[in-house]
Amino acid sequence: MRQFTITPATGKRLIGKAIAKHAAVMTALKGGTVVIIAGTTNGYVAEELLTSIGQAQDFRRNRFFRGIVLPPSRPIAESGRLPDESEFPGDVVIKDGVWQKGKTIFDVADDLREGDVIMKGANAVDLIQRRAAILIGHPQAGTIGASLKAVVGRRVRLILPVGLEKRISGNIDQLAAKMNEPGAHGPRLLPVPGDIFTEIDAIALLTGAHAELVAAGGVGGAEGSVWLAISGEPSQENGAAALLQSVAGEPAFVL
Repeated sequence: MRQFTITPATGKRLIGKAIAKHAAVMTALKGGTVVIIAGTTNGYVAEELLTSIGQAQDFRRNRFFRGIVLPPSRPIAESGRLPDESEFPGDVVIKDGVWQKGKTIFDVADDLREGDVIMKGANAVDLIQRRAAILIGHPQAGTIGASLKAVVGRRVRLILPVGLEKRISGNIDQLAAKMNEPGAHGPRLLPVPGDIFTEIDAIALLTGAHAELVAAGGVGGAEGSVWLAISGEPSQENGAAALLQSVAGEPAFVL
């Protein structure tokens, strides 16, 4: 068994690299539609996928989000939206291997079919029950509202790339009921069906090793970090060590 510390930025890069090797995503890239809904973690996913098909030259991560959580010293609107969204590039929609620049989930949701893939980040993840939930600021439930029509109505696959720093210990349904109660203030919370994909899943997919979350935290740039214990065959542990070393220098996300 070997132990590693992973920062949130490193985790985002790791998730992105693994999603680019995900079997369902690779199949949809060849002959279907992949929709990567804007979000900070999904910015890394989009970068890795677009790089894999040789179309990343015009993509920038720094405004690839709608809502965002910032420190209390930098307050933004209750919805989590920046005052100026003029630099928002749209979601990344890839149809039959070609990036449809400027398209969003709202443009293509009604055309998605079984075999297509939507990727949407989450704000809370229960690692035991493998369930996730999304903060909602939009009165029509925003991008996840548009996505669920395709996911539930037409069996489009929903993958939820989410970092381990977003883990929670409470019951997601009970938390959602409290946050969605009439008279409450702040964002709402929507539990969603879908395939959870964390750094643990990324390590398993890319190396075959088994990772466990054993501790967390840090300072001096390690805030939000997680401590993973990784075990497996020697080749798997060595592969995981090499993988994590390759992404260890990932800089923190900046606007």
